[in-house]
Amino acid sequence: MAATVASSGPQPFLGESQRLRRRRHILPFSCCTTKHSTPGQLKFEPDAPKPTRINRTHNGKAGREVIDRSEVAPRGVRDYVKLSRELVKSGAGPVRWFSPIECAQCAEGSPLLLFLPGMDGVGTGLVRHYERLGKIFDLWCLHIPVNDRTSFEGLVQYIENSVRSEETRLQGRPIYIAGESIGACLALAVAARNINTDLVLVLVNPATSFKRTLLRDVSSLLAAVPDSLHVPISSLFSLLSGSYIRTTTKKGQNLGIEEPLPILSEGLTDILPSLSLLGDILPKETLVWKLKILKEASCYVNSRLHAVACQTLILASGNDEILPSREEAERLCTILPNCRVRHFKDSGHTLLLEGGIDLVTIIKGAGYYRRTRQTDFVSDYLNPTAYEFENVSNEYRSITFATDPVMLSTLDDGRIIRDLSGIPDEGPVVLIGYHMLMGLELGPLVVQFVKEKNILLRGIAHPFMYDRNAEMLLPDYSSFDKYRIMGAAPVSGANLYKLLAKNSFVLLYPGGAREALHRKGEEYQLFWPQHSEFVRMASRFGATIIPFGAVGEDDLCNILLDYNDLKRLPFYDFLDKKLNEGPVGAVRMRSNYEGEVGNQELHPVVLSPKIPGRFYFLFGKPIKTKGREKELKDRDNAQQMYLHVKSEVEKCMSYLKEKREKDPYRSLLSRLVYQATHGFDSAIPTFDP
Repeated sequence: MAATVASSGPQPFLGESQRLRRRRHILPFSCCTTKHSTPGQLKFEPDAPKPTRINRTHNGKAGREVIDRSEVAPRGVRDYVKLSRELVKSGAGPVRWFSPIECAQCAEGSPLLLFLPGMDGVGTGLVRHYERLGKIFDLWCLHIPVNDRTSFEGLVQYIENSVRSEETRLQGRPIYIAGESIGACLALAVAARNINTDLVLVLVNPATSFKRTLLRDVSSLLAAVPDSLHVPISSLFSLLSGSYIRTTTKKGQNLGIEEPLPILSEGLTDILPSLSLLGDILPKETLVWKLKILKEASCYVNSRLHAVACQTLILASGNDEILPSREEAERLCTILPNCRVRHFKDSGHTLLLEGGIDLVTIIKGAGYYRRTRQTDFVSDYLNPTAYEFENVSNEYRSITFATDPVMLSTLDDGRIIRDLSGIPDEGPVVLIGYHMLMGLELGPLVVQFVKEKNILLRGIAHPFMYDRNAEMLLPDYSSFDKYRIMGAAPVSGANLYKLLAKNSFVLLYPGGAREALHRKGEEYQLFWPQHSEFVRMASRFGATIIPFGAVGEDDLCNILLDYNDLKRLPFYDFLDKKLNEGPVGAVRMRSNYEGEVGNQELHPVVLSPKIPGRFYFLFGKPIKTKGREKELKDRDNAQQMYLHVKSEVEKCMSYLKEKREKDPYRSLLSRLVYQATHGFDSAIPTFDP
């Protein structure tokens, strides 16, 4: 027996109490009817399956879980098809918003996320992401019935009314608008018309490139096609939406989109039923109408792109057979002043339905999640999930295997042991250390702390990693996303203060870029400022300071060209100016310092690999500041503490350089032999501490 939900009138959204009551119904969706409507009813099947939640425990300290280990049973295209058919069968009705019932438990203060669908108009394209999005957003999806003939500008006006209505209620929170294909055009149009509204756009394969595609000629073709061929043609659109599905002719030849229509229709008769979704929900006249709207949308938005100034994140598929999404994303990025791009080279047009794509992870990695007008990298931070942590671990698996890091720590009585038992279990803690070449130690260090101690190290990072102009100089725009996912925050006194106030474990490198990009012959030299930068802040919160050293970069590679060598090369001046002057150069650190500490130029390093040696870490005896707040508030006392920490870091490195000479398994070959005889999961010994 179907449950019935009546129309709620012309208001853009339900009241808060109405939302909660309606979400308690056991329905596949919680819906409300809005403008462009006539009174009516929506019918839903009451027994829609709910996703299975998998809860996993961790054997770390109780009350300090740093990894979100709740997982949701994966969904896929079949769920999208099923839910879409259910929603379409609910009736014609008006254009309206609905909220998936899985999204009822968003955190207090979460921003609003409006999802605008592509050509299908159903609004279920986020089905794989409902659970995770519902935790951090108040999610509402737009549903455009198949028989609706609202114009593009009418849809823009409708969405705009909803945005303006919610802007007052949200009290300073941003409004996110996610749109795919034509939905991305709607999002851009709303942003262009509401320049004073705090919007964040997430655009998936935007259809602003319509004029440069074959789709503009398809409308006239469809009008001339007999109704009996409509389902195969609609199936073709579904086929093109997936990047990995191919069909063949009767001769067994692989077909591309360039094949003539008669051959395609011949091969499409055997396509799986799920691929005919567009044929099921879009009559021929509706499909013709959608293509007309798409053309109108592209023209409308392209003439107004200059007015879009809000934060914009574009997700572009590299294997999109319908739109030139990769090229269009790059074009839009040069036009929109506050835009970033994330490329997915192997993905097709329906990016959000593909396995391995997590929209929340993408938004977090780009640094685009915020609850207020300004991003707060401390209070807005979301702990990594088990899936995200596993992906980060996999990125460092090769270097971890090649270097087999040795982690040593110091107990309160001064004994050095081979594990991290000397690290306190509770914060606040500030780990102060030496920055290896290119930050090679970061991955193994952060991963090991999570695995062994269930501690997430919050790194204080160079602003270069957060700068849009700097990002555009990199071959892969997402190069720094993993650091943001794992909790790195831009270096600033305010961020350090907030982290310590939250009892965090802070990873700090006073040597900064000068150490990480050191020159030839400068291995293991500290380039610290002369005066204290962190002691008084740490003592204010009674934080424990742990000096540590790391050695092993010289066992991994040789520097072929350093900054001094690069400056002698012809044409390097151009890249040097790009990196260290202008918009990017504005993020340089310590430019007002004298000596080598002030030489913080960013530059590439040309390396030659060596047969990998081993990484060694030694965490010195914890230095407690609790109870010494008044003493260390004095600048002279703080300076003495600062110099003491620096000397301890140097002692740690001297100890490791001496001791590694006695490690029988320092070389990769000896470690491989050991594992071959003792098992590849066995821990490899090292020197006696």
